[in-house]
Amino acid sequence: MKIESTVFRDLLIITPDVFGDDRGYFFEPFNEARFRVETGLNITFVQDNESMSRKNVLRGLHFQVPPKSQAKLIRVTRGAVLDVVVDLRTNEPTFGQHFKIVLSGENKQQLFVPEGFAHGFYVLEDQTVFSYKCSNYYSKEHDRSLLWNDPALKIDWEVDSPELSEKDRNAMKLEAFDSPFF
Repeated sequence: MKIESTVFRDLLIITPDVFGDDRGYFFEPFNEARFRVETGLNITFVQDNESMSRKNVLRGLHFQVPPKSQAKLIRVTRGAVLDVVVDLRTNEPTFGQHFKIVLSGENKQQLFVPEGFAHGFYVLEDQTVFSYKCSNYYSKEHDRSLLWNDPALKIDWEVDSPELSEKDRNAMKLEAFDSPFF
């Protein structure tokens, strides 16, 4: 497993060791003991989620506020997405900034997203399967969304008219969010 740091504290790109031959491949997407040793993080994941989307769907930017905030370990098992996170931690020099990466079933890369980030993705291929582990259970009461195209975030999603849910069309702008994350 290869762990790459980003300029955002604790936001990590994880590339698993993949063992392939003429029959196919094998890899271990998650091993708790190895994850803890190699990242230095003591995270317990309690819920796995999966979605399937067609090309041109945009989901996000979603997050949960304390005490139900979530760290996530994200991967794509089939297809590809442009994955985007926004740092909502007010004491970080990266507050309000975003990070983008293409995650795909082909590259098998994963993104560890710590608590205090909004997360979203734009689907690049039909029948894309997106999977993630969460460190806290879903709580509708604590669920929030930032507007995907808020000019203050300066995110180039490389798309003008994605397919959105009503929740995502009506999400709040960053300036309206009083962040509880530090």
